[in-house]
Amino acid sequence: MYLVTMLGNLLIILAVSSDSHLHTPMYFFLSNLSLADIGFISTTVPKMIVNLLNHSRVISYGGCLTQMSVFIIFGCMHDLLLTMMAYDRFVAICHPLHYSVIMNPRLCGFLLLLSLLISLLDSQLQNLSVLNFSYFKDIEISNFFCDPSQLLNLTCPETFSSTIVKCFVFAIFGFIPISGIFFSYYKIISSILRIPSSSGKYKAFSTCGSHLAVVCVFYGTGLGVYLGSAVSHSPRTGAVASVMYTVVTPMLNPFIYSLRNKDLKNSLRRLCSRLF
Repeated sequence: MYLVTMLGNLLIILAVSSDSHLHTPMYFFLSNLSLADIGFISTTVPKMIVNLLNHSRVISYGGCLTQMSVFIIFGCMHDLLLTMMAYDRFVAICHPLHYSVIMNPRLCGFLLLLSLLISLLDSQLQNLSVLNFSYFKDIEISNFFCDPSQLLNLTCPETFSSTIVKCFVFAIFGFIPISGIFFSYYKIISSILRIPSSSGKYKAFSTCGSHLAVVCVFYGTGLGVYLGSAVSHSPRTGAVASVMYTVVTPMLNPFIYSLRNKDLKNSLRRLCSRLF
């Protein structure tokens, strides 16, 4: 699954960068989403494979903090990039005549930089919370990686500062991105319903079908399985939830975009014919 994820996302990045027809805001965000997926899965799975081969489940304090920090950065970037892609589809469908003016390269670069800065801020904030915990020795984590939520539960008692940190994390990972996506699709659906012909409605909605599928997979696996693990309180269920969220979702994204997108499929065919 790790190799499939790496190959699929690398092919999308190569296809977008090598084809001038795909040098648009939508594919710019898509290639960066693939890059975030590569970083997201590479933070956890290689270490897990090494542990399985060495029959060891130990990670150093510094290694745990590093893994948690990088995991948060790429996870938060993935989250925010999905929101930016929803905004891109909103502008393309609701303001098509002004699309090239609004979604100019400067704005796309600014949005990408903003997502990186917010991800770094979120990562450092959670790092500082964990660093306040001085008795970090012989701690058992019921997962195959240093899950930030479990580390925060271990290190943060129910104080005012820990509540502020958890509220900020929830806002960055959940409330703000989901609200932005919901608002964008509310406007998109409202615009599509005003199109008189059914073929026009289908054509307009098909441009955002892949993104909507990725959003459903990302938030569906993440929220659905984690809610199930919260109800059952089983370590095994929590580990399964983490696998779904960190391994399965990044693997599915390239398939969803390549299968539902003719331009990307054609570009991938041309790229594969040149490579092989």
